[in-house]
Parts: sequence; structure tokens; C-alpha cells
Amino acid sequence: MMITGNTTLVAHLGYPTMTFKSPRLYNSWFAAAGVDAVIVPMGARAEGYPEIFRAVFQLTNLRGALVTMPHKVTTLELVDELTSTARVAGATNVVLRREDGTLIGDQFDGAGFTNAISAKGFVARGKRALIVGSGGVGSAIAASLAQEGIRELVLYDAHRESSERLAARVADNFPAVKVELGDTSPEGCDLVVNATPLGTYPTDPLPVNVNALEPGCLVGDVSLKADMTPLLKAAQQRGCQIQVGTDMVFAMAPSVLDFLGFPSADASLLRSHYMAAEG
Repeated sequence: MMITGNTTLVAHLGYPTMTFKSPRLYNSWFAAAGVDAVIVPMGARAEGYPEIFRAVFQLTNLRGALVTMPHKVTTLELVDELTSTARVAGATNVVLRREDGTLIGDQFDGAGFTNAISAKGFVARGKRALIVGSGGVGSAIAASLAQEGIRELVLYDAHRESSERLAARVADNFPAVKVELGDTSPEGCDLVVNATPLGTYPTDPLPVNVNALEPGCLVGDVSLKADMTPLLKAAQQRGCQIQVGTDMVFAMAPSVLDFLGFPSADASLLRSHYMAAEG
């Protein structure tokens, strides 16, 4: 793929960029489909991020942005409009600049996660789930699980206020879902989700008490640093089904492409082009 003066740009904003999978995923598809567009990773620390965001969107050939940790919540205040999904999730991970110049933010993490576990045969309706991390991605997954009919959500975040705010949003929009603030014990849960950065570095502590994982439950990790995080390795040893972070990325990609106005493809085709690009 040759970048030219006509190439459409999409920024990928977050930090650290070493965890980013989306540039390879989307760029391999753009090249295969003959789309003159490119995803550009841009390392943006939390300090000064609003100024960076506004400056990037001054570029005339920018279509939009993918937004990842730690900016998914901050970005809510930087756009002109939010979809209902983004409002319930309390975070946004994709921003589109429309023809009139206004910015609309949406959230696809949750749908990507639930689509991926559904493909593995997991039915959320009537189940009990623990979500560790109530930031942007954890909030989105909680909202999507509630939409899928989860019976009970147990929320934990090191910053209890984050879990309290998420619990209130879920209760307001999905009153049939039982929501409680818990801890890192997955006892009695059918689904366990690590929606924190823990697992990015080898010295990170495990995000949940793996000794309480029950065989047969599904354990998902959103970390993109490595597919098999320490949590997933431990879960597999306990007899649990697992879901790696890239599964969520592939499952949300078709919807992201549609939202940004690019030609789409199903998740399996996108994955095949990604793997080919990996060599």
C-alpha cells in the first residue's frame, strides 16, 4: 500500500502504542481491498490529551480516530455528539468527523466482546459475570452484557467510585440486571473479564484470584500486549474456556469500518488478512 497525497487518515490515539493491534488489522484490509486509507498510531499520554485530540482533528485529510487506553472516558467530553451506546457505556472508542465538521463518538468494545464470546457458544442471558475494571472498556462490556440479558454483574475497580458510577448507569438503563460491587474473587461466576491493563507487563499482579476460578467458566482478557496473558494461562490450567484480547478487536472491526464509512468485511476475513500480514 502506497501512501499518497490523497490517502485518508485515521488516527489511533492511546498510550503505550506497543499494544496496538488495530493498525496492522485495518491497514492489511485496506491494502487487500484497495482502499486508499491508513490507520496511524499516535502515542498520546494522558497529560495534554485534550489539546492533542483537538489538534489532530484540525488535519483536513483525517476521517476520524480510534481511541484506546487511557483516553476512552476523556474523549466523551471532546466530541459534539454521542451515540446511545457510548452514553450508557460512559466511554467512546471511535470518533467520526462528519461532513459538516462535527464529531460523533461511538463505542464498539462491548459489542466486539459479546460477539466474540457468542461465537464461542457462550450465552450471556441468565448468567453471572465479574468485570474487573470499570473504565472505558469495562463499562462498554458491562453495557453490552446487560443488553444481552446477563442476570447479574459483579463490578470491581481499584477506584471504587468508577464502579459506583458504572453500577448506577447500568441500573438506570437495565433495571432487570442485578448489579453489585464486589472484589477480585470470581467464585460463582460463569464469565470473568479482565478489563484493566494488568497483564501488559510481566511484573503485573494477576487481576483476579485465579484459585477461585471454577472449571467451565469463560475467562476473557482485553489486553493486547500478548494473546496469552498470565491470567489466561492460569485460567486454562484451571479448566476454563478463554478469550484473548484480539478476539474482541476482530469481532468489532466490521462495525467500526461501517461507522467510519469504509468498505467492510466479516471478522474471519479480516483475521485472515491480519495473520497474512503477520507473516
